[in-house]
Amino acid sequence: MSVPRFFSQPLKYLHWASIEKPAIFYSIIVGSIGPVLVLTVPKIRHRLGDGPRPPIPSTYPIPAGPRKQLSGYDD
Repeated sequence: MSVPRFFSQPLKYLHWASIEKPAIFYSIIVGSIGPVLVLTVPKIRHRLGDGPRPPIPSTYPIPAGPRKQLSGYDD
């Protein structure tokens, strides 16, 4: 019996790969779930009340007022 090809008979190939080569089978399953999750997870998170993240600061905040003079620990 010849090895089934993916594009000519995808279901038969997945059945064969699940028995003969499980690493290929599970990589196809996980790889096909990825694009679906990219489209559905943000919508689900928005419905659950998870809003946008605050922006990452690009500068260090400068404290207000004069700096304290250090005392002790002199060289």
